[in-house]
Amino acid sequence: MIQPYKKQEVELIRERLKDAKSIVLIDYKGINIEEVDELRNRMREAGVNYFVSKNTFIKIALNEMGIKELDTELKGPTAVAAGIKDEVAPARELAKFKKEVTKEKDYPKFKLGLIDGELMGVEKLLKLSELPSKDELIAKVLQGFNTPIVGFVGSLQGILRKCVYAIDAIAKQKAEEN
Repeated sequence: MIQPYKKQEVELIRERLKDAKSIVLIDYKGINIEEVDELRNRMREAGVNYFVSKNTFIKIALNEMGIKELDTELKGPTAVAAGIKDEVAPARELAKFKKEVTKEKDYPKFKLGLIDGELMGVEKLLKLSELPSKDELIAKVLQGFNTPIVGFVGSLQGILRKCVYAIDAIAKQKAEEN
């Protein structure tokens, strides 16, 4: 018979993962308590649901959700980072954390990720982590749309300015003739 607390833990994991746009498994072996707290805070601020649980519970919850692709990496110390708002946020935040906090150390590290239904290994996750956030990408696209319009308006202003100068010069010339 399955004990109630185990069912509750699996249900809690399913609840944390139900709205996830991406799920990244992380090997957190080697980081100390202060670093764990820092990583949790960074993930929370980025809209990432970051947690640690027993691999068995994670596997059961994922399997109940129809996700079996991550089963192979559910061994050893495993943390789960689920991107709720931004698919790339878990990978980006872990890469930033490694760069800023653990620096040259080889931990924590990616195990495997499932982003938008696509299974991604360590190399793909590292490449994805270099992408800017979704908001930054949207801002860049909008800026790209805006640039030609700003240039066009600037050109029109220049033409109007030259027209005004020409009319002003003609008016001054006529005033001098009179």
